[in-house]
Amino acid sequence: MPQYLVYFNQQWVGDHPEEWYDARGPLARAVVADMRAAGVLVFAGGLEEEIDDAYALDPTSGSTVVTRGAVSPGEEYVGGMTLIEVADDDAALMWAGRIAEACGWPQEMRRFKP
Repeated sequence: MPQYLVYFNQQWVGDHPEEWYDARGPLARAVVADMRAAGVLVFAGGLEEEIDDAYALDPTSGSTVVTRGAVSPGEEYVGGMTLIEVADDDAALMWAGRIAEACGWPQEMRRFKP
């Protein structure tokens, strides 16, 4: 079965009061529980928000250079992701839609190459 990555960039989340985020958590956990029960969940998780805590690894100079922060400074970076394994695009879109609704911000879905 094909696998799909459903993810969001941290900048897509927007600014909301703490109460808004508190209300989203149970909704997101419920979707993850439903995916687990349906046998389609491979992985789901959010990333630390501070991009300065990331590590960049660059092997292009002949040896791998490790630095703190993003590989390239940019305006957007991944905030979280879900990996699902389902029969087709329609099933993947259904789960991606549920994830987007539960989180309350946009998601992007892409199929892994076979």
